[in-house]
Amino acid sequence: MLQDSIGVKAPLQDRYFEDYEPGLVNFCGSEYVDEKEVLEFGRRFDPQWIHTDMARAASGPFSGVIASGWHTVSLMMKIFVTSYWNQDASLGGLGTDDLRWLSPVRPGDTLSAKFTVIEARRSKSKPDRGIVQVRIEGYRDNGELVVTMITSALARTRAAKTRRATDAVLVQLHS
Repeated sequence: MLQDSIGVKAPLQDRYFEDYEPGLVNFCGSEYVDEKEVLEFGRRFDPQWIHTDMARAASGPFSGVIASGWHTVSLMMKIFVTSYWNQDASLGGLGTDDLRWLSPVRPGDTLSAKFTVIEARRSKSKPDRGIVQVRIEGYRDNGELVVTMITSALARTRAAKTRRATDAVLVQLHS
């Protein structure tokens, strides 16, 4: 369902702060929702019967087991990290706002994500990095929107990457 990116053009391993321009949209990733993982995640982290008890959930409000919302968010994070966000440029997350679970996610679903850059601003105190705010939308394979959130993260600038590489060479030369 999700395809045709109109956003970040740089390959994943070459994306830095400068590449995440406001307004850019990327569709990426695909994560299968496995029944065993839904049950295990539910037991470990969100032990409500709608996530852990197949028999009881069958006659419950969702007519079957559903993934914990936190499991769904974890799947979105996996897509973010593996398909969208350069881990070498990442300096960590700052937080998530406006998290909404819009439709239950079920075993057997396949989720994909749409990432929209809302804001990107260079740090005033540390100009080798910037803050990127991204709207994340998670979609079921039939196109139904199941989760939305806004996340903010720190990213290195391309100049910081160059400085790090130069520093590494200097360390090797002086070792």
